[in-house]
Amino acid sequence: MRTKTLKKNKINVVTLGCSKNVYDSEVLMGQLAANGKEVVHEEEGNIVVINTCGFIDNAKEESVNTILNFVQKKEEGLVDKVFVTGCLSERYKPDLQKEIPSVDQYFGTTELPGLLKVLGADYKHELIGERLTTTPKNYAYLKIAEGCDRPCSFCAIPLMRGKHKSTPIEEIIIEAQKLAAKGVKELILIAQDLTYYGLDIYKKRNLAELLRELVKVEGIEWIRLHYAFPTGFPMDVLEVMKNEPKVCNYLDIPLQHISDSILKSMKRGTTQVKTIKLIHDFRAAVPDMAIRTTLIVGYPGETEADFQNLKTWVEEMRFERLGCFAYSHEENTTAYELDDDVPQEVKQQRANEIMELQSQISWELNQEKIGKEFKVVIDRKEGKHFIGRTEFDSPDVDNEVLIDASKFYLKTGDFANVKIIAAEDYDLYAEPIESK
Repeated sequence: MRTKTLKKNKINVVTLGCSKNVYDSEVLMGQLAANGKEVVHEEEGNIVVINTCGFIDNAKEESVNTILNFVQKKEEGLVDKVFVTGCLSERYKPDLQKEIPSVDQYFGTTELPGLLKVLGADYKHELIGERLTTTPKNYAYLKIAEGCDRPCSFCAIPLMRGKHKSTPIEEIIIEAQKLAAKGVKELILIAQDLTYYGLDIYKKRNLAELLRELVKVEGIEWIRLHYAFPTGFPMDVLEVMKNEPKVCNYLDIPLQHISDSILKSMKRGTTQVKTIKLIHDFRAAVPDMAIRTTLIVGYPGETEADFQNLKTWVEEMRFERLGCFAYSHEENTTAYELDDDVPQEVKQQRANEIMELQSQISWELNQEKIGKEFKVVIDRKEGKHFIGRTEFDSPDVDNEVLIDASKFYLKTGDFANVKIIAAEDYDLYAEPIESK
């Protein structure tokens, strides 16, 4: 019989979902480490904390399956305790407590002090930016705000994350400096809505001012913007992007759809004409900007004509990066009151068609890069290649640059100048060149 009391507790934090969850797990781990706890990320541990995602059906299913897997391990005596936190727990706590009672305790997205307490730790307010990063050493996510005030009909995030709350500039700078001191060279700015940043505490959209302060942080070479919102976009951000070499010519701006009737039902606060003008304005201000967007197909009431309009627009806009999701009917959102009238197989077919179209666009854009030179950061070595990214590519979701490791030696985390020698839909092949 196993004697639990003699065993040193090791806390395993398991992260599911988006980069915001990655950040939250890192903060939790930083707090635990500061309390002298032994903490690991997705390794063996006798105490497990699962940071869940509750965004759409697939993510919820993955979260539930992960919880059930660790509950099974608990029943087999392989782990002692299982705790659940994050968005799924915030949104469905009563249901989860009823359906999976073997979990020791459930915590919502704002209950970090309570979670720490049951893990035998105190919440340390003085720990600004003290977190254990789980990303490769050269980049880190930097959350500049929490929550969202947007009324998008399809989105459950405000239910799980609450109202928008900006982090003061001085705290963000302290965190950026601490990350730079650890060797981080690229900051990926994240929030539910970057473009709303500052409205609550500075009474104005203040993303441009934040960027001007961040570029002063020594050691940081790239700053990347994720999750902007099209309505009320602060155009002074583009000026900073154009004039500051450290701010990547890259913007992640989920546009969701282009049909006016769908945009209106989605409560996006924009139109087809305004959206097209916005993209043209972006490209006029920063000509070599890479724009990443995400789309939703199969939203309630989406007709074949709406979908064809969307396809034509994707073809015309030629986005550098694009992702597409089949609509997920989410409880307690305003779209949930609508009839989910597009069959699942039609949703999936439409998503596939958009991604096939984007694959061709991406291939054509990549062919234009052959023979050109780019600065890349080396994220890792995988198999026979070093894997890098240009400033136009974010980790995990965008193109990668592959360099033959049998011919060239590069160091993970370093920047290198390369020449593109071949290109596929989403991969570029390159050779290092001497710095000029």
